[in-house]
Amino acid sequence: MGQRNIADAEQLAFGFGGPDGAMDTLSLADTTFVVVDLETTGGRATAKAPGDSFDAITEIGAVKIRGGEVLGELATLVDPGRAIPPQIVELTGITTAMVRDAPKIDSVLPAFLEFSRGAVLVAHNAGFDIGFLRAAAQRAELGWPRPPVLCTVKLARRVLTRDEAPSVKLSALARLFGATTTPTHRALDDARATVDVLHGLIERVGNQGIHTFADLKNYLPDVTPAQRRNRSLADRLPNRPGVYLFRGPSGEVLYVGTAVDLRRRVRQYFTGADPRTRMKEMASLACAVDHVECAHDLEAGVRELRLLAAHAPPYNRRSKFPQRWWWVALTDEAFPRLSAVRNPGQRTAFGPFSARSDAVQSALLLARFTGVRTCTARFGAAGSHRCPEVELSPCPAPQDVGATQYAAAVQRVVALINGTDHSALAATVAHIGEVAAARRYETAARLRDHATVAIETLWRGQRLRALAELPELVAARSDGNGGWHFAVIRHGQLAGAGSAARGVPPMPVVDTICAAAQVILPTATPLGGALVEETALVARWLAAPGVPLRRLGGHGPIGPGGRRPAAELRTAG
Repeated sequence: MGQRNIADAEQLAFGFGGPDGAMDTLSLADTTFVVVDLETTGGRATAKAPGDSFDAITEIGAVKIRGGEVLGELATLVDPGRAIPPQIVELTGITTAMVRDAPKIDSVLPAFLEFSRGAVLVAHNAGFDIGFLRAAAQRAELGWPRPPVLCTVKLARRVLTRDEAPSVKLSALARLFGATTTPTHRALDDARATVDVLHGLIERVGNQGIHTFADLKNYLPDVTPAQRRNRSLADRLPNRPGVYLFRGPSGEVLYVGTAVDLRRRVRQYFTGADPRTRMKEMASLACAVDHVECAHDLEAGVRELRLLAAHAPPYNRRSKFPQRWWWVALTDEAFPRLSAVRNPGQRTAFGPFSARSDAVQSALLLARFTGVRTCTARFGAAGSHRCPEVELSPCPAPQDVGATQYAAAVQRVVALINGTDHSALAATVAHIGEVAAARRYETAARLRDHATVAIETLWRGQRLRALAELPELVAARSDGNGGWHFAVIRHGQLAGAGSAARGVPPMPVVDTICAAAQVILPTATPLGGALVEETALVARWLAAPGVPLRRLGGHGPIGPGGRRPAAELRTAG
C-alpha cells in the first residue's frame, strides 16, 4: 500500500488479511461487512516498472451491512485525472465529462476508510478492488489500515460446485441467488448485487458448522503439507512489533517483512491466509525465521528497507524491481543545462523521479521558463551560446550571450530548486492558462501534467533535502497508552529509536537513546547517502499528527511552552 502503514509488505487482498484477529470470535451475524466495488480506467493498479503507466479509479460504491441489515451506503464518481478510454465508457457508461467535476481520489479515500473502519472489506474479485484502493492510498501517502478482506469469488469457488455455478462472474451468481439488484458495471449497483451474493454464500456454509469469522477463515485456505509442517517456526517469535526474515535451506534470506505482532503475522503464512502461489512456495521452503524486535513502527519500517537493500530477497516484489531513482541536475560546464542523471553527486539537482521520462520532461519544462539551454553543444568559458535555430522545441537560451550573462538563467534554476524563487513556476501556470484560453486543450492538459510532476517533485525534494541537512533531530509520538515513541534522526536517517512507557520520565530515555545512536557521516549525494525510501518514511512519520519536536541539532529540549525561530521549525517539520 502504501506508505504501507509500517506493516507487512504486499498483503494481497485476495483472501483474508488484516492486522489483528479482534473480530475472529464474532459470529457472522455480528460481523460488520463493507461490500465495495470500483470502476476504473483499466486493469493496472500500479506501474509494473519505472516509467510505466497505471490506471485510476473512476467510481466507488460501498454498502455497510451487519446481520443482514444495510447500515449505510457510500457512492461517488471520482476524477481519475485523465481521459476515460472508449472501451471503458462503453462498458460502464461513465464518460470523461461525467467525472470532470467529481472529487479526486485523495479526498475520497479518507471518507471511504472512515466508512469502512472496523469492518471486513468484501469485494467480488477482491484482488482487483483492494489492490486499486491500496495503490491509491500509497500514492496519496495515506496509511492503509490492512483490514480483513473477503473475496466472494474465492468463497463461491469453495462453496459452489462446477455443475451448480459453471461461472462465478457476478452476473451469474446474482442470477443464481436471485439478487434484488442486477449488476450494471456501475459501482453501487454491483456492490448491492455482491451483498446478495455474500448473504447467499454465507447461508450455504451455515449448516457446515461455519458460524464465526474465524471459522470462515479456516474454511477457505488451501494449505500445502509443507506449510503445515513449518508452523512451528512461528512458535518462538514474540508477540511484539518488529521485522522478520524467512531463511532458506542454506541460510539465505527468502523474504523480509514487518509486523505489529511477529508471532501472529508469521503464523499466517502457514495457515493459508495468504493465497499467493509464491508466498505458499516461500513458506514451504523456509527452514528458519529470524526476527528483530523494534521499539515502534518507524524503526521496523527502516530496518525492513535496509534489509531489502542488503539482501534483495527473491520473494519480495521490491527486490525483483528495485527502485532506481533519477535526478535532474545542472551539468558541470561553462554554459550549464539541465540533464537527467542517476547520481548527480554534489551538483545542484532536484528529484527524485522514479521514471526517466518524468525527469526529462521536467528538465525541458523548467528550462523553458528559466532560460537555460536545452541544446547539447559544448561551449567554452570564453565563447558564447550559439546553437542552430529550429522551429520545433527551440532552445530557450538567448543567442550570442556570454557565460556571465548566461549565469543569470542558471541562478534562476538554483533559486527554484532551493525554493527561494518560484517565478518560473508562476510563468508555467500562466502559460498553461493562456494555452487553455486559446482552446488548445490537449496541449494545455499535457503541460499541466508535466507541471504537476515537476512541482510535486520540487516540493518533495526540498522537504527531503531539508531533513537530510539536519545534523540531529529528536522527535516523539504518543504510543496511544500514555507513553512515548522516540526517534533520533541524523541527516535524514534513523540513528536511534526507543520508547518510554506511561509513567517513565521521558527525557532521561531520550538522552540515553541519543548517546547510543548511530553516527551518520553524510556523503556527496543528494540526500547525503540516505536511501530515498528511508528519508521519505522518516518525513512521513514526522509529519503525522501529534509528533512534537523535542530537540533540534545541538539545542536543548523544546518544551510545551518553548519557542524556536519559525524558519527552524519549518525546516525540521
